[in-house]
Amino acid sequence: MPKYFLRYSLCLLFIALLASGCSSSAPAFGTRGYTETGKASFYSDKLKGNKMANGERYKPGKRTAAHKKLPFGTKVKVTNPQNGRSVKVLITDRGPFARGRIIDLSKSAARKLDIEKSGVAPVQMKVVREGKK
Repeated sequence: MPKYFLRYSLCLLFIALLASGCSSSAPAFGTRGYTETGKASFYSDKLKGNKMANGERYKPGKRTAAHKKLPFGTKVKVTNPQNGRSVKVLITDRGPFARGRIIDLSKSAARKLDIEKSGVAPVQMKVVREGKK
């Protein structure tokens, strides 16, 4: 077997491993441990009782949230880095549709993070339980 054949085979194997994502240490989108950093806002009281994208009605007292792409039923931990407070919420709706925002929170979740007065705040979001796809 020629020497170059072995080198060529090892190079192809290495490239295949890189392409498959085996070398990446970051969790895949929507899987446990996946994180995002950005801005959060929260639902207006006027939306109470309106249907969410998953078919349920919005209840301000429940700890729910909207995300553009995470599957319904995904549980995420949202942390306010300005004060260290965090809350776990269930993804039940789609949004936010305002530029630069990564998550819309229920009133209860916003209160827990202490972002009610500011309306929009920087947050870190981490998937703690995967939803149904």
